[in-house]
Parts: sequence; C-alpha cells; structure tokens
Amino acid sequence: MSVEAERICADAEVARQARVRDAHLAAREEALALRAEAEAVLCAREAQLIQTQTALGTREVALDPRALAEGRARLAERERPVAAVEARTAAHRREADQVTAEVRTALARAIGEPVEAVMRALADREVEEARAGAAQQLRAASEGATPSEQVRCAKRLMGIAVGRFAGHYLTERHQSLVPVGKTPPGDDDLRAIEAVAKVTLTLTEGAVRIEGLDGVGREIARRALRRPGAVQEIAADLEREILELGRRAFATLEINRAHPDIVRLVGQLNFRTSYTQNQWKHAIEAAFLGGMIADELGLDRKLARRAALMHDIGKALTHELDGSHAVIGADYARRLGEAEVVANAIGAHHTDEPFNSPYAYLVAAADAMSGARPGARRQSEDNHTTKLADLERLTRGFPGVEEAFAVQGGREVRVYVREDRVDDLGAVNLSSRIAETISRELTFPGQIKVTVIRELCAVETAS
Repeated sequence: MSVEAERICADAEVARQARVRDAHLAAREEALALRAEAEAVLCAREAQLIQTQTALGTREVALDPRALAEGRARLAERERPVAAVEARTAAHRREADQVTAEVRTALARAIGEPVEAVMRALADREVEEARAGAAQQLRAASEGATPSEQVRCAKRLMGIAVGRFAGHYLTERHQSLVPVGKTPPGDDDLRAIEAVAKVTLTLTEGAVRIEGLDGVGREIARRALRRPGAVQEIAADLEREILELGRRAFATLEINRAHPDIVRLVGQLNFRTSYTQNQWKHAIEAAFLGGMIADELGLDRKLARRAALMHDIGKALTHELDGSHAVIGADYARRLGEAEVVANAIGAHHTDEPFNSPYAYLVAAADAMSGARPGARRQSEDNHTTKLADLERLTRGFPGVEEAFAVQGGREVRVYVREDRVDDLGAVNLSSRIAETISRELTFPGQIKVTVIRELCAVETAS
C-alpha cells in the first residue's frame, strides 16, 4: 500500500506542476496581449499629439505679431471718428433734455398743473376716444346685422306658446306663524306633532312658530295645530292628497302615469314654493308651454310635457339630500325607470348636465318662461329696494355721470351725463361699459336696459 500511495502522490505532483506551467503560460500570453493593446493606444495618442502640435505651429506662423499690430492700428484709426460722432450725439442729447425740461417747466407754469397730470389726461382721452369709436362701430355692426332664422323662429314659437296658455297665477304663501286660540296646545301635543311632521314648533304669544325645510311637514303641522290629537290621521289624509295631486297633474296633461314614487314627488311640489311661486302649478304650466313648443317644432308633445312636468321633482327632496335639485331629480328619474331623454332634460335644465336632446333645451326654455313671466314670483320689498339702490349706486360711479335712476321695476336704468364731459361717442361707450359692469357685479332675472341721456342746453338772455 505504501508503494501505491507513493506512486499516486508522484502522479499528482507531476499533474500539479503541469497545471502551474499552463497557468503561467496563459497569464504571460494575456499580459502580452494587454501590452500590445496598450502600445497601440499609446501610438495613436502620440500620432494625435504630433498632429495637434503641427496645427499649433501652423497657427503660430499665421499669427504674425507684426500683422496683429497693424490690424490693431487700423481698428483704432476707424474708432476715432466713431467716438467723435458719439460725443457730439451725447452733447446734442443733453441739450435736447435741457430744452425739454425748460419747455415742461414753462408749460406747467402756464397751465398751473403738473405736466405728468396733463399727459395722463391726454392719454386717458385718447383711450376713451378709441373705446368710443370701437363701441360705435360695434353698435353699427350689431344694428345692421339681421337675426338668424333660428332666433326669429325661436322667438315666434315662444310667443305663440305664451299667448296660447292661460293659467291661474294666484299662490298661497307658506306661513311660519300659526295663530292659536285662547287655549294654546300643550307641550305634549307640540312634541307629538314634531315627531310626525319632522319640524320644530315654538310656542310664542298667541301663535306657534313652525320651522323646517320640508313643506309637507310644515303643512302637517299647520293642520295638526287646528286639530290637536289627530296628527296621525292628518298625515295619512295629506299623503292621500299628495298622491291625488300627482295623479291629477298627469291626467291634466294627458300623459301616462309614472312610477308611484315620482307621482308622489310631483304631488309634494304643491307644498314647495320658489319666491312664492307654487311649484306644482309651475311644473304643470311649464309642461303645457313645453308641449306647445314641441307641437310647433314637430316633436313629441307628450314626451315634452312629461319631461317638463318632472323637471323640478328634486325640489321635493332637497330637504333630505344635498346637491342640485336638477341632479337629484335626474338621478331619481333614472333609478325609477324613466327614459334617458326625460332624465337628461331634468338634469340639464340648469346646465348641471350636457344637453343631449332637443327636449332638454325645450324644458329649460319652458322653465325659464314660467318662472320669469310678470307676476310669477315675488320678492320682499326690502330686497327689491336694495337691488334698485345697488343698481343706481353702481351706475353713478362712472366718470361723467350726473344722475342715474332705476325705472320699470329695475328693468331699465336711465343715466344722465354731463354734456361737457361726455360726447356722443362717449355716451355710446359709456352705455356698453355700464351694461358690462351690471352683468358682472349684479344678479338679476331677465335683462336690464341701459339708456344714456346727453342733453345740450344753450341759454342766452336777450336785452
């Protein structure tokens, strides 16, 4: 075994030495290859350096010091007359500035005002004249242009619809105070009414104040205060009355009845007002107007009536849900199975949704016609007086305005200007500026006519 082991060890040693020699040879070959590569790179760098040095030498030969000196001398010779011209120009500029200052001083002394103020006044005058000229041209272009056939047709159809409709315009105002007799209801009765009507009742001297956003709840409370102890019966009777009002609306308009929840919402509009306009009557009126316009346009009259009748059903839910009544109503209509054209007309009548059909435009027009007609809605006297005062105050703030009066219930403002401060073109420009300012800063229904009056009075005394 020892002889065999020695032989194996000897073979292993021979193999090890052979591997060592191979490794040395491989490392030497790799080193030689790297050296050759480095020498090639070095040679290339040396050639590039020689080329660069040659180019530098050529440039040094080209840049002869004597040639440079001669070029500088020629440049200096050319600059001398330029410097003389610049000196003369600077002297003339100083003289001009001095003369200008003297003239400005003399002018200010002659007119008694600073020159800057005069220049600003002249600039403002130029701007005003330019604006007045532009306004005059715009007015001439507007007056000379004829309305499009579509506009004329739309006005004709709306006039026909308004002329054909006759409705009962009287409304009932919701009372917040309900008088009570000599024996006022007890606290238990008030709390029982509050629990059913979902309103707040406060006993005052000789009356009960009703507070709440739900018109139906306020009506239950009003009736229950006259019949204490029968609040549940009153609520049930009012529910039947609401359903009957909804059915009557659909029957009056001769259209198919909708989902019972929509019929109920339409009936609830009888106990909702907008600026004292009863919304149930407003919905029926808008439906009639929309149907008439649809007839003239060759559209489906019943579809137009249906969309216009439902356009404000969201107002019956605004005390329960946040958001626009148009969006709320459209969402309910879609969920309760109404056609998309009807739901879109509901949601778009206040531009909360895009107008996807002619019926959406039609419903918006019918709603505006019903709400904006004279006598449809009322405002408190104080609020109306404040709006008139704001209109006059805003108008009086323009330069040259001597006096302004709001007439025709605020539908027109008549502006009297000083003839020595506002000429004819300025009056045209002033009317446009006043109209733009009113549109931007005040909120009002319909339109406000701006009339600018410029009067020249020539007075002489004969003796």
